[in-house]
Amino acid sequence: MNFLDGHLYPENQQPLIITAAPYAPGWIPSDFPEDIPITMEEQIQKAVDCYEAGATVLHLHVREADGRGSKRLSMFNELIAGVRARVPEMVIQVGGSISFAPEGEGQAAKWLSDDTRHMLAELDPKPDQVTVTVNTTQMNVTEHAGLDDFRGVSRGFPHLHATYKDMVVPANPSWVEEHIRRLTAAGIQSEFQCYNINSFETIERMIRRGVYKGPLVMNWVAISGGMDQANIYNLANFLRAAPDGAVITVESSVLNVLPVNMIGMALGLHVRCGIEDVLWNQTRTGKMSSVEQIRQLVRIAGEFGRPIATAQQAREIMKIGVFYDTADETLQANGFAPNRNGANQGFLRKAA
Repeated sequence: MNFLDGHLYPENQQPLIITAAPYAPGWIPSDFPEDIPITMEEQIQKAVDCYEAGATVLHLHVREADGRGSKRLSMFNELIAGVRARVPEMVIQVGGSISFAPEGEGQAAKWLSDDTRHMLAELDPKPDQVTVTVNTTQMNVTEHAGLDDFRGVSRGFPHLHATYKDMVVPANPSWVEEHIRRLTAAGIQSEFQCYNINSFETIERMIRRGVYKGPLVMNWVAISGGMDQANIYNLANFLRAAPDGAVITVESSVLNVLPVNMIGMALGLHVRCGIEDVLWNQTRTGKMSSVEQIRQLVRIAGEFGRPIATAQQAREIMKIGVFYDTADETLQANGFAPNRNGANQGFLRKAA
């Protein structure tokens, strides 16, 4: 991405899109009973509360009535329908893991099967986005956390700590390509989860080969443990590769969430917060609800002078519902150099 003179001025930046992740599939209700919604009505109301606080994108997972993360797509349909009825403008982004929480005592934290995740393309009502992981990788969500991050909560329990430490994200090439094909056919945008530069490079190759023909909307996921560490060098390396037309949200975990969001906010990127990513305030003197985290980002954005995106603006920035006909059109719309034409490398100039 090109950062020219004035790129830090808010008048030269897009309105800030805030993604809320309030459903917290990696935690159990007793970790934060005041804020983890359990009943369907509570889960719908949580979306409303996040929207009213300033979040225009909802990262959606679902819980069963007993508090366990739901793996039933019928529950996703029910929650999506409920959110659509209450806040129809909100961008609904379904988490592609469905739920990675262990199903029972002593079981592993793991992503569901390829066939089950493909069924997200059949959700009804359909979401605006489904997150798509690219390239199988370790997802050790404990690695860059400290003891105090998990003290007194379930991820500090030895058996759960061990299973989350060993979690892997399965995202092999044939699955990814088929998943993109099904989502596109259903009119659902692929929202790519980029764990490091190789995730992005694979996405670019898929665009160049015509596998994905749509807007390039990505999360830079800096949670360590097989994914990028939350530091400015990794983010800068990722941004140097990203084309000008990309839409990038920064994402981290534990106490890295707020500083990473502030860096992203200053650079003109977009942000994500919520108890899926962090339970504590920055001093660990108490837990901080998803709505409180959203309000904090709204306040800080006000100090930067950067306006908060409305739901309509978020849809326009992310180009929800937009798809392209060819690889060449996709490359041009996203700001990539064109594909090579013989010995022409493509980056010196674009064809007239």
